Parts: sequence; C-alpha cells; structure tokens
Amino acid sequence: MQVISPLKGFSIEASDGRIGTVVDFLFDDASWKVRWLVIDCGTWLTGRKVLIHPSAISQEDLERQQFVVALTKAQVEGSPELAEDQPVSQQMEAQLYSYYGWDPLSLWGGANLSAIPGAMASPLMGPPYMGLGPTDEAEARGGGSASRGADLHLRSVVEVSGYRVHAVDGEIGHIENLMFDDADWSVRYFIVDTGNWWFGKRVLISPRAVKRVDWFDRHVALNVSRELVKASPPWDPLVAFNDEYAKRLHKHYGWPGSRA
Repeated sequence: MQVISPLKGFSIEASDGRIGTVVDFLFDDASWKVRWLVIDCGTWLTGRKVLIHPSAISQEDLERQQFVVALTKAQVEGSPELAEDQPVSQQMEAQLYSYYGWDPLSLWGGANLSAIPGAMASPLMGPPYMGLGPTDEAEARGGGSASRGADLHLRSVVEVSGYRVHAVDGEIGHIENLMFDDADWSVRYFIVDTGNWWFGKRVLISPRAVKRVDWFDRHVALNVSRELVKASPPWDPLVAFNDEYAKRLHKHYGWPGSRA
C-alpha cells in the first residue's frame, strides 16, 4: 500500500535518459484503478505532456524519487500527443495502446468492459480530464465539442484532492489523499481528513462505501453513517499499513476481503 501524492514529482527515467516528471495520475472511476501517469517532459520536449501506463514501470526507487520505465526516449517522443486544452479521448487512449503494443484487456486483468475506454458515463459524470488546459464546466455539462469523445471515466488525483465527503447523516471531512496497491495500481482507500468534525483525525474509506460522486459540486456521498466512521479502528498515518489493520477495518464496515 502506498499513498499516492508523494509520488507526484518523481522523475521518469527511460532506458537511455530522463523523460520528465510525474505531475498527475489518472484513475478510472468505474474500476478504481490508476490508468495513466501524466508526465511533464520539461525542457526535453518543451511544453509537452505524455501519458504512460503504470505497466511500463520496471523499477521504483523511493530513495531517488524516480520510476524507471521499460521505454526509450525515442518511443516516448514518437507517442501520440496530448492536444492543448483538449480532454483525453477514447481515441487517444486507443492510439496509445496500439502504439506501445499494450493490450487493454490484459492490462486490466480481465476487467469488465465497463472499466475500459468506451464505457458509458453515469448521470452524474462530471467534466472530462482536460490534460493541458482548464475544464470548461458549462461546455462539458452540455456535451460541448471539447467533451465529445472524451473518456469520461478518467479522474485526476490532483482534481479530487479536497473533495468534501458526506456520510448519510452529514459531512465528515474532505479527501486528503488516495492510497493504492502498487501491485496492480488499484485505489484501495480515500484518506479523509475529518477536519472540524473530528479534530486531528484521519480515516480510511474504501471506494466500496461510495454511493455517488457529484463531480460538479465536488463532493463524495457515502453509504455509511458518521457514527460508524467515528467508531472505526483508529488509523495512524505514521504507522505502516498492514493486513491485520485492514481486516479490522473491513470487518467493522462489512466490506468484503481484507484489502478492499
């Protein structure tokens, strides 16, 4: 288990040199898996950002704060470009899969087709991730030209940080961070800062508890009560996450499995 925000700023090292820096992570809100790392190429390819799938990572060096990827700089330079101020489209993702020779079905471990590009958006689906520019909320809400063809299941980790979190009987805090399993890059928990409601406390909430997400109002509605959250096993961010704690947490909420 890893907290995702400390990985922002990690350098990306190809087999023949540095590519750039991680500036965001895009996850799928149907499967809750991190699908893309957003890389700013810096002075190497000035003004350009590229998407790299987590499966390309061959080595993670926490001490040096870098990911080593099984790619060359020439491969990355020749990859499909993110268009300025345009959303990440399903066509763009398909081109990336084809260009790198990645099979989306095998990458997703046999996931349901609703969890890969081309899935239908839910009624509360918010504006798409816009890549290099700001999201025009009114246009996206109305299905304007910038959002047509966009993969509306992609969500930015940077964007959702700060979303308010509501239990069935009131607000409990805001999303401070995400915790993911680095074996398959699945988002396992939201780290929720309970703020003024439960001063100084942070709790872990599984995506299984999410009833809906209002992407326009920037809040997450849960199917649990404030009382249940307050009675959950205490979580100390300074103590390493372990299976014993996960089992207690899942038993308390009635979530299946021991790690989400």
